[in-house]
Amino acid sequence: MRHIAVIGSGPAGYYTAEACQKTFGEDVRVDIIDRLPVPFGLIRTGVAPDHQSIKGVSRRYEAVALTDNVRFVGNVTLGKDVSIEELRGLYDAVVLATGAPRDRPLEIPGADLPGVVGSAAFVGWYNGHPDHADLAPPLHGPGAVVIGNGNVALDVARILAKAEDEFAGSDIVSHALEALRGNRIDTITILGRRGPHQIAMTPKELGELGELARAAPVVDPADLPPASDDMLLDPGQRKSVTHLRHFAGTQTDKPIRIVFDFFAMPVRIEGDGKVERVIVERTRLDPEGHAAGTGETYALPAGLVVSCIGYRTPRIEGVPYDDRAGRFANEDGRVMPGLYAVGWARRGPTGTIGTNRPDGFAIVEKIAADIGEGGGRQGRPGLDALLAGRGVDVVTFRAWQQIDAAEIAAARIGSPREKFTSIDAMLAARTS
Repeated sequence: MRHIAVIGSGPAGYYTAEACQKTFGEDVRVDIIDRLPVPFGLIRTGVAPDHQSIKGVSRRYEAVALTDNVRFVGNVTLGKDVSIEELRGLYDAVVLATGAPRDRPLEIPGADLPGVVGSAAFVGWYNGHPDHADLAPPLHGPGAVVIGNGNVALDVARILAKAEDEFAGSDIVSHALEALRGNRIDTITILGRRGPHQIAMTPKELGELGELARAAPVVDPADLPPASDDMLLDPGQRKSVTHLRHFAGTQTDKPIRIVFDFFAMPVRIEGDGKVERVIVERTRLDPEGHAAGTGETYALPAGLVVSCIGYRTPRIEGVPYDDRAGRFANEDGRVMPGLYAVGWARRGPTGTIGTNRPDGFAIVEKIAADIGEGGGRQGRPGLDALLAGRGVDVVTFRAWQQIDAAEIAAARIGSPREKFTSIDAMLAARTS
């Protein structure tokens, strides 16, 4: 019997568990360990609340979780309740699937002013992550600056711009919905160091900005390269740029503007005890396609700055770390004997949710080659004894289903659920 521990219950974790089942059949026991009492990681707290169809992938993970040889072990904190070394002693393989939940720092003067937040914190706030539920971002307006040219920047801008009735059917948490009800921001500027042909925004997400009730995207036609250059792009990128061209040719009288400011690099943030403006330097592309400052600067008024420039995996004591890449140091997923990394913890914050499935299967192939039939480790019984001896209140998947039912029962009209935003409230929702 092979005993495998997976740290993290997001997509990478569950795809790894699924791969273990398909590779080893009944001759494997997988424990999916998570710090929170609730599973599914970024599906729950990272995917935008108005993208419910994407969240539906959790049903696949639930099917894996309800099998006899995969178990959810929630409310267990690595480093406090159990160490990596202890897990390596108990299991034939330990897989780090912790994702990249920390914001990459915005390293410019003024980035520590109140009103500057990272996208992980801001997204966690409106998604009800316990770490960020009390963020209270300033929404007094008139301006907000979103730094980044990826889909997360689009999510942030869209959430800031939506009218209350446009959140119908979403699972945005009530504290965020209430705060957004008093939102006074009328200009949302999306800053990108490079141009329209270098964006990392997908067509669907861009297209949504053109369908908002009270907000409209604004693109300066002068920022767009000649239309003939679009043929050099891949089809997806070409569709995204087509949306930008449409925005550039559309006049609007909607009260909220989502301004795409290309060739624009934030150089400092200013304000008297809080964010008041972002100083931006105009850029141009060098022959290699890198953004270089021109020396021309201007100021953007802003009471809120959201940095969407990437994520990092948190360090774990005793685990080699690649500081430059912001992930665990590994060679094709192998970190050290018996220890592996998968998903964003392995490759950094790249790819889609679906990218984690082949990644999980690739890691399990390596585990199979490394451990053979298994090494007679204690696995699940050993972990249970250790956690019981330390008085850890473990949450099982059945207990999560009780929390899930309580959230669904508490939903406001039209919403699929009202998430608990504290660990204590999650634990209290269990019925037995």
